[in-house]
Amino acid sequence: KRAGFDIVYVYAGHDYLPFQFLSRRTNHRGDAYGGSLENRVRLLREMIEDTREAVGDTCAVAVRLAVDELHGPEGITSEGEGREVIEMLAELPDLWDVNVAGALGNDSRSARFSAEGFQEDNVAFVKQLTTKPVVSVGRFTSPDRMVSQIRRGVQDFIGAARPSIADPFLPAKIREGREDEIRECIGCNICRAANNEGVGLRCTQNPTMGEEWRRGWHPERIALHPKREKALVIGGGPAGLEAALTLGRRGLDVALAEASDQFGGRLLREATLPGLATWMRVRDWRLHMLDKLPNVEVYPASRMGIDDIAEFGADHVVLATGSTWRRDAVGVYAVRPVDLPEALTPDEVFAGRKLTDPVVIYDDEHYFMGGALAEKLAAAGHAVHYVTTAPVASSWAVMTNEQDFLQARLIEVGVTIHPLKALMSQGNGEVHLACVYTGREEAMPCGTLILCTGRLPENSLRDLLSARGIAASRVGDCLTPSSIADAIHSAHRFARLLGEPDLPPRRERAPVRSL
Repeated sequence: KRAGFDIVYVYAGHDYLPFQFLSRRTNHRGDAYGGSLENRVRLLREMIEDTREAVGDTCAVAVRLAVDELHGPEGITSEGEGREVIEMLAELPDLWDVNVAGALGNDSRSARFSAEGFQEDNVAFVKQLTTKPVVSVGRFTSPDRMVSQIRRGVQDFIGAARPSIADPFLPAKIREGREDEIRECIGCNICRAANNEGVGLRCTQNPTMGEEWRRGWHPERIALHPKREKALVIGGGPAGLEAALTLGRRGLDVALAEASDQFGGRLLREATLPGLATWMRVRDWRLHMLDKLPNVEVYPASRMGIDDIAEFGADHVVLATGSTWRRDAVGVYAVRPVDLPEALTPDEVFAGRKLTDPVVIYDDEHYFMGGALAEKLAAAGHAVHYVTTAPVASSWAVMTNEQDFLQARLIEVGVTIHPLKALMSQGNGEVHLACVYTGREEAMPCGTLILCTGRLPENSLRDLLSARGIAASRVGDCLTPSSIADAIHSAHRFARLLGEPDLPPRRERAPVRSL
């Protein structure tokens, strides 16, 4: 209140302490704060009343309440006690902010495991029980879906954290009739991963997220390049598209050349995996915005050789040639190459190579690829064995709040999971595995082995240019294979800093002392 806040929250969501008092699953008290629902609601009621008494003359008092903890009738449900809690406290707060609970991942599900606005069925009843305004969430990205819920009386305000991370000017663009320019959230949950890792916030769609104060990067405004120069960007995947867009916005004359007849790079493959179709927004938004720039030309089906590049005469050559999956099993656990001439990589699977059952997918990368490929191939009717050096499938996906959903999905579609196994060799229709702890070896039948381990940068063109003495800059996966978010950040950073001083982030600069 003294700091000038307009709203103060009483928080009973995500299994926090006030919610633990509400739920029969966690409240086993025998005093006035346990037992009946009226008793279990007592703490939350008193918190709202005491907060209103303390700040209510200048601040609104809002309540975040999980109206369904997704544990069935033994817990709070939107058909049962969640509804009764709202009825008991209906007019006490100034705003109801309602959601689902259980694990935090239930509330912030990725696009891979939820549809847009997926919480509507759980929260739609709240407005019927109170005259106070209601807000909810649900990974909203489409203005049409947002307006639909307002008009149908589901809620009064739209809670849009992840969409606002992807585009901080989303409300302004709706208000100004620029919906086509909205940089829609793809629901990848890289932002959730940053939160869970305790690192600076990141966003696949918005490379300026977290850099506004740290580096002074504005999401919509960027300094013009000091000279009118030509840039040639080679590679039309995520990094190439971002580099071309940012260089174009800085006023350079940009040519974007892509070897294939489609732009998108790795997105063309990865967006075909189960639940990842929204990832194509990374390509589609950038192509749409590039079309608005008269100083940018795009050239599909235009493979650039070294002579073509030399003849083009660009002031700046930018390579965004991507990466390829390794076929030697080197990944997180394995650091020594293994000779596996019969193994396939994800690149070859996407290219349509014939698969023979049983299919063994070896995952020593631990993000989405191994698990998503296993799900896709099992759904197509293959007998799939998923082998990983980690204790669980796609272990890094715990950072994106997806791991438990994924593991359940793999079990449901019939994938056999083999945790804590390292790949040793392949031959005679078998793979040989070893326990990562004991080294105990075992054999497993294998018709096709697919390696999801590490990736190597595609630098053959860079090497040819270097030999010719032609300078080129690398961005994205051909510099360092990583996530799409990292590839886009790499390209944006290069284009934004071209011709500008690369100052350290603000918190790393020496303080300026006045005399």
